[in-house]
Amino acid sequence: MATVTTETGPADQTGPTAPKQARSRVTRRHLLEAAVSCLAEQGWAGSTVAVVAERAGVSRGAAQHHFRTREELFTAAVEYMAEERSTALLDLFPRGGSAAARADVVEALIDLYTGPMFRAALQLWVAASHEEQLRPRVAELEARVGRETHRMAVELLGADESVPGVRETVQGLLDMARGLGLANVLTDDTARRARVVAQWARILDSELG
Repeated sequence: MATVTTETGPADQTGPTAPKQARSRVTRRHLLEAAVSCLAEQGWAGSTVAVVAERAGVSRGAAQHHFRTREELFTAAVEYMAEERSTALLDLFPRGGSAAARADVVEALIDLYTGPMFRAALQLWVAASHEEQLRPRVAELEARVGRETHRMAVELLGADESVPGVRETVQGLLDMARGLGLANVLTDDTARRARVVAQWARILDSELG
């Protein structure tokens, strides 16, 4: 007897017969988002693959099909969210649009270091300081994300790094933003942050021209 093969058309892409690859991508994204939420809310000790799988609504076996180890899952999750935040930031200031006020760019860059993504990354950094098998992976991730964030900041600020001192000024802004993110972990630092943003915008206008 011949085997009958049915093909899924474009209209069925989100239905129960969606292609296996599409379902796999959705499952992976749910796992990554759940992992970030778990890390931000429960820390490294309370975030296991089983906990993440339950939050994502998938089996533990399905989670381990995508990520072989706990370390792989959580570093991938933080990297995924960093990329999502970077994309959202660039969408705020599209190329070819009118020049953005530096205060708006500074505020948007600082926002990268607040919220669940930064809290999750912070938990991962703390865990890496104690977990030997996690440390190299997190160090490499942090270096890669740091380079991309710096590149993005240079682009958004219209900075010319061939001018002496400009690279250090941009990096100083990002270091300061990380410090504000740390301060915001324990208390709402909104009021002080607004004053710092205004001052840094003035500094950048002076330094970058």
